[in-house]
Amino acid sequence: MKAKKKFFMDCHLAGRKYHDADEVWDKLRVGTELRLVLDTDNRHDPNAVAVVYHDNEQDDDFCIGYIPRTGNETIAAFLEMGWTHAFECRISKINEDAYPEQQIHLTIKIKRNS
Repeated sequence: MKAKKKFFMDCHLAGRKYHDADEVWDKLRVGTELRLVLDTDNRHDPNAVAVVYHDNEQDDDFCIGYIPRTGNETIAAFLEMGWTHAFECRISKINEDAYPEQQIHLTIKIKRNS
């Protein structure tokens, strides 16, 4: 039987203190699924990939940070080519006592195209 998902990478959430994470902090849990969105307007990084939490209660999206620059090039290329559902991104660890850039860790998997 073929796996439905394959591990791609683990990373921390970059830029957490500069974005909307505080607005939805009480809703973020280990296992929470997040969306990866190519940020084509980002003047600091041409491969910027935003990490977005969708709040079903408010029916609103919140950019809580970014995939670190050192690991975003491949994901950005797939998103640019229209593979917006190729990745599954979930919170794998939360440590609210850590420095903001280390508070949220993510696990990203590639989903089977079926």
